[in-house]
Amino acid sequence: MADTPKIDEATGTETTGHTWDGIEELNTPLPRWWLWTFYATVLWGLIYTILFPAWPLVSGATSGLLGFSTRGEVAAEIERVELSNAELTESLTTIDLAALPANGALHRFAVQAGRSVFAANCSQCHGAGAAGVVASGYPNLLDDDWLWGGTLEEIVNTVRHGIRNDDVDSRYSEMPPFDWMEGGELDRIVHHVRSLSGLDHDANAADQGAALFLDNCSACHGENGLGNRDIGAPNLADAIWLRGGTHEAILRQLMAPRHGVMPPWGERLGEAEVRAVSAYVHGLGGGEAQIADPVLETEAEDAAAVPDATYPAEAGETPEETGADDVAPAE
Repeated sequence: MADTPKIDEATGTETTGHTWDGIEELNTPLPRWWLWTFYATVLWGLIYTILFPAWPLVSGATSGLLGFSTRGEVAAEIERVELSNAELTESLTTIDLAALPANGALHRFAVQAGRSVFAANCSQCHGAGAAGVVASGYPNLLDDDWLWGGTLEEIVNTVRHGIRNDDVDSRYSEMPPFDWMEGGELDRIVHHVRSLSGLDHDANAADQGAALFLDNCSACHGENGLGNRDIGAPNLADAIWLRGGTHEAILRQLMAPRHGVMPPWGERLGEAEVRAVSAYVHGLGGGEAQIADPVLETEAEDAAAVPDATYPAEAGETPEETGADDVAPAE
């Protein structure tokens, strides 16, 4: 309960008037240095709101007298990096793709830039390590199994126009459902398909399914199941499966085919970034060589004189590890 404040005899300090079980609370004043520190922080807070962006408004916020913003700082840094790499970026957009791998400096620049582009735009589906997601039908980009071709030029075309979208030049293929076939026929086809890649199967059923496969599937996948890259038909004779290679998974795909969609990145990224991310994917391990014209080899040698780029460093990397003399933040 509260009582009339009085002076504590032991300390000479005024009490608050509060007592509990005979215990009184002292009203000890704050140290003078603490009060001045508090007043200084209040004053600094007021000054900060005047100098820097602080107060939200209906359609924006106060910009502050200094006109500073972290967004502006990032934009300035991006512009600086783009200017320092302008010559390489221009070369990347104009060089013939067949000549790019032979151009050391330009190819290093493309791969380093492509790594950042991939992390920002492609990893959400293909995974941070580009290993894909079988359950969702996102292809593994680390192997050498390609639906539409694995040369640098073909990868660029796929990235630029995408797959099964509204782009007039997008890659497009569609597998029809075979749910009209009898269950026994579908099972025999599945056994035959599994036999092509050496998976466990019923030999008699596989032999019977061979004729059914030839009549219904070979037009796209080929008589031996090796696929057709011109129309994006998968190779069924390897051990790589986009949506799973179990009997149930193959049967499900036969009865109700699922088709993935990849957006076109040409307009979103621009030609330089499309080529950069394609060079990065091409170099992950499964990229296929492209036969270069002798004239292009000369072009690559001439372009090799282009100075090294300003590379963004990965965490823990040194300039020597990135292949650059000067390391600058990524855009």
